[in-house]
Amino acid sequence: MVPAAGRARSVAGIAPADGPSDHYFAPDPSVPSRPRGLRLVLDDLGTTVDLVADTGVFAGREVDPGTRLLVDVGARPPAGPATLLDLGCGYGPIAIALALRAPEATVWAVDVNRRALDLCAANAERAGVSNRVRTAEPDGVPDDVAFDGIWSNPPIRVGKDALHELLTTWLGRLTPDGSAHLVVARNLGADSLLKWLATEFPDLAVDRPATSGGFRLIRVARP
Repeated sequence: MVPAAGRARSVAGIAPADGPSDHYFAPDPSVPSRPRGLRLVLDDLGTTVDLVADTGVFAGREVDPGTRLLVDVGARPPAGPATLLDLGCGYGPIAIALALRAPEATVWAVDVNRRALDLCAANAERAGVSNRVRTAEPDGVPDDVAFDGIWSNPPIRVGKDALHELLTTWLGRLTPDGSAHLVVARNLGADSLLKWLATEFPDLAVDRPATSGGFRLIRVARP
């Protein structure tokens, strides 16, 4: 069931609205802005995209290994028109990779961190995909939007209960043929999360198609 907008804001906002303001999952980070450039390399497209990250957002110094695994292996969107979601988009490397690989798709880039959303929008413009990447806070996504694919390097540090509620909410918005790809560090509970997903979504197939550098790529899809 698609959640009401008010509820979506509390659970898909990656963190509660009253969370610490110096965390990357805070709506308005209190740390001073220090932008820095970095590069996203997409070998399959022969493309290098120049991005700008910042303090107060997740992995603001470089494309982190988990996101790198998701981009290299998991971020393979379906061909043709589709509606895709980058949940917890940060400054946008996953959303931009999806948009470049799926030129007919619309990519929703969702985060509660407003600094991250501004960066993602600017980076999408740099990459030439701003017309297909829609940045939004969780309650900015219309209730009737369903997703053909969801990709996320989820905010494990918000706590197990908040993480489970977030995933339950957004995985519930997959289309009948949709699938989700998540990347989680093994030492932060990837294997236990995989087991929870298999129990929570018995009508979906949950597996681990890839591992790298201590990270697990988890796939959730129709059998």
